[in-house]
Amino acid sequence: MFQDDGSSSVTSSPLQMFPMMSLSPGLGSPYQWLKELKSEERGLYLIHLLLTCANHVATGSLENANMALDQISHLATPDGDTMQRIASYFTEALADRVLKTWPGLYKALHSTRISVVSEEVLVRKMFFEFFPFLKVAFVITNQAIIEAMEGEKMVHIIDLNASEPAQWRALLQDLSARPEGPPHLRITGVHQQKEILDQMAHILSEDAEKLDIPFQFNPIVSKLENLDVEKLRVKTGEALAISSVLQLHALLATDEEMLKKSPMVPKSSNGHHLQRVLQMNQGTLGELLEKDLVNGYSPSSDSASSSPLSSNASAKLDSFLNALWSLSPKIMVVAEQDANHNGANLMERLSESLYFYAALFDCLESTLPRTSVERLKVEKMLFGEEIKNIIACEGVERKERHEKLEKWIQRFDLAGFGNVALSYYAMLQAKRLLQNRSCDGYKIKEENGCIVICWQDRALFSVSAWRCRR
Repeated sequence: MFQDDGSSSVTSSPLQMFPMMSLSPGLGSPYQWLKELKSEERGLYLIHLLLTCANHVATGSLENANMALDQISHLATPDGDTMQRIASYFTEALADRVLKTWPGLYKALHSTRISVVSEEVLVRKMFFEFFPFLKVAFVITNQAIIEAMEGEKMVHIIDLNASEPAQWRALLQDLSARPEGPPHLRITGVHQQKEILDQMAHILSEDAEKLDIPFQFNPIVSKLENLDVEKLRVKTGEALAISSVLQLHALLATDEEMLKKSPMVPKSSNGHHLQRVLQMNQGTLGELLEKDLVNGYSPSSDSASSSPLSSNASAKLDSFLNALWSLSPKIMVVAEQDANHNGANLMERLSESLYFYAALFDCLESTLPRTSVERLKVEKMLFGEEIKNIIACEGVERKERHEKLEKWIQRFDLAGFGNVALSYYAMLQAKRLLQNRSCDGYKIKEENGCIVICWQDRALFSVSAWRCRR
């Protein structure tokens, strides 16, 4: 157990002292001993309860799942410490998955839900401001485009997620400083909200006029999955660049269920998960989860490589990549979450996403106070919704199908693209950005000619560059 001085004993685990009978039917709740848990013990027990609950959900044991959800509710809170906060959103996701088994009830409870576009736009801007991930991706993307377009007089950039003008404002500055002078620049922006595209067109047109750069903006109002490539209007004589930031994984969604039966794992597998939790002793959320690695389990290492590419699951993406290949881009730069959240069963996805989002919640813990309204909005409206999609949804509804860099390398290779090694100067710029913004805890590393952005030693996002291989 934990000692008075805060140290821990290596011979025992807090969970070994927990009364497991608390999950038995018929007992009242809340339990007094839950309120007396120390932060580390509470974190460990929440992990245990989440894994237990997920297994009950996966195997259809809804009464036991309900008891686990009830117990979690006495420990988790969206304004508590990091583990309490993240447990709140995973609990909501598991409950959402259970409710989906009663479509009428689920639809009734969600019938008055309103999606406010302005709020969604605002929370994504918060993500841009609070985290360095997109800033680093933009710096690397712009540098790759500058290098690929050296000497070109007609440049066309296709932005598959045209929501943040900051990236292209910086590129306009870089192009204006070219020794040979700026090119004629055309940007085609793809986004499902016309207002976003109109705002971007206005901002970039003003900047281009001030810098005396010939400029056109071509807006395409469309979801990426419905995009008609012909509308991109690529012209002969243009040097084409394509930028995709956190978009392509959604095209992995498929009409066919990956498993015809309810996703589940053998009970022995869940026992393995629980045994690993029982072996953990202490730490913050990130340290608690990293203990799993010490105990011989790494979700990314065994599951990311073990599941081969599925032609059924990737037909839409393969078709889209083939269409982009036919446009003959000089460079295509792709940023994606570096995570394996596209597993076939619930337990695998929960374990993987718990690691990933634990790191993101730890990032916010180091950046904003727990009482921050902005922090709560990012956690609930962005991360919470992503977690819910990963855990509660299947088929075409499950859009957050994040995959590891090695999977993307395989996919681009099969589509006829060759990897373009990102330059040392791009890496240097990214590192300087982190240093200048005092982003302690964030790291950048090179992997197979690509760049991976990490929190501590946990890979979270990757940036890779590609060209057509003839």
